[in-house]
Amino acid sequence: MTTLIETAEVSKTYGDFVALDRVSLAIGAGEFVSIVGPNGAGKTTLVNLLTGLLVPSAGRVRFKGRDIAGVGPVALAKLGMARSFQLVNMFANLTVRETISVGVVSRLGRSGSWWRSLRGDRAIAEAVERVAHLFQLDPKLESRVSALSQGEKKLLDVASAFALEPEVILMDEPTSGVSTGDKHVIMGLLVDGARAVGVQAIIQVEHDMDLVERYSDRVIALQEGRVLADAKPEAFFADEHLIATVIGKRRS
Repeated sequence: MTTLIETAEVSKTYGDFVALDRVSLAIGAGEFVSIVGPNGAGKTTLVNLLTGLLVPSAGRVRFKGRDIAGVGPVALAKLGMARSFQLVNMFANLTVRETISVGVVSRLGRSGSWWRSLRGDRAIAEAVERVAHLFQLDPKLESRVSALSQGEKKLLDVASAFALEPEVILMDEPTSGVSTGDKHVIMGLLVDGARAVGVQAIIQVEHDMDLVERYSDRVIALQEGRVLADAKPEAFFADEHLIATVIGKRRS
C-alpha cells in the first residue's frame, strides 16, 4: 500500500500547553480513516497540521513524501489534498453552480478570469455539472446557497472540495447539523463521489460512532494529544473501555 500522508513524532505546543505529543501515523491509498477523541484531545490541531495550516513544534508532516509543514491549503490543494469544514462558510448570495465553479476554475488554473470563464467556458460548465450530479445537487445548480438546507450545504461544501479532484480529502464532521435520517444518505454520496473522482484516501474527524463504525477502514483515537488507539473498526468497537474513554460513556 502506497503511503500518502504521514506524521513522524509530531508535537505541537503553545507555551507550556501540549496540544499534540509525539504523534506518528501513516495513511495509505485506499483507506478511509476516522480520527476520533473527546473534546480537547488534539483532533483539530492534528487536522490543521495535516492540512498545512500549522507548523509542528517538533517532528515532520509529509504528503506523498514531501514536507508540507505550514504550506497552507492553497498550495496543498495543488499537491492533491483538499479539505472540507465542519462549519460551512460559503457566500450566501452565490449559486450552487458558482460555488462549485470556484474549485473547478482553481484546478484548471483560470482563477484570474473567474466570472468570464464561468460564463463562456464549456469545460468548466461540464465539470461543475458532473460534480453537482455526483452529490445530487444538479437540481439546485441555480439556487443560492442561502436557500439550501443544512444537509445540502454540507454536500456543497464537500462537492467544492471534490471539484479540485484531490487524491486525499479531509472532512471535518461531514454530517454535523443534519438529521439522523439524512446522515447515511450524505455519507453514501460522499463515499460514492470519492470513488467517482478518483480520491485515493479519505480522512474524517467524526464524533458520530455509528458513522465511524460503518464507513471506516481504520480508527485513530486521540486523548490528551496522544494516539490512544489505531485499529480496525471491529477491534476498536470491541473494546468497551476504549469506547467509554473516547465518547465519555459506554455505548448502549
